[in-house]
Amino acid sequence: MSLEQELFQRSGSQCELCTASDNLEVYEIPDSPKDAENSILICGTCKEQIEDPEKVDANHWRCLNDSMWSPVPAVQVISWRMLTRLKSLGWPQDLLDMMYMEDEVKKWAKSSIAADPSAKSIVHRDSNGVILEAGDNVVLIKDLKVKGSSMVAKQGTAVRRISLDHENEEYIEGKVDGQQIVIITKYVKKL
Repeated sequence: MSLEQELFQRSGSQCELCTASDNLEVYEIPDSPKDAENSILICGTCKEQIEDPEKVDANHWRCLNDSMWSPVPAVQVISWRMLTRLKSLGWPQDLLDMMYMEDEVKKWAKSSIAADPSAKSIVHRDSNGVILEAGDNVVLIKDLKVKGSSMVAKQGTAVRRISLDHENEEYIEGKVDGQQIVIITKYVKKL
């Protein structure tokens, strides 16, 4: 059986990203490891937008809400890469925060960023320089007045399951005393 026939059978004759059933073709994923199954079946619309960032229609990629859960590593890689490309819109970052991939698959997905020096990613760091990720727990190292409120977040307060600001590496968000607040990273320490 040819690769194309295998992909048509695996995908049920649908684009493995958006489930379109016309204009399908085999797409080989760039920066793939040599031993990986590195091809997926995609439609012309998906291929055009993957290859030309100027033509990306963000609403088209809402389909990744479903395809990111595919058991096929190659589909996970493309889903992760497209969500990463669109993460400044907010909703793709939420999907990235939920997405689960095996370590080697995530390394494969990130290989395109390493190959593209113009791609810069925002890295959030606590007061000690430790990298913070969405869902981490932190503790305040200083009393902080909350703007627009009479509340003071006390030193030593634990903030659980933080979320990250996608545009500014100095800001995180979390709940303190039931109120969602923005916190500057230099005033927290990762637990």
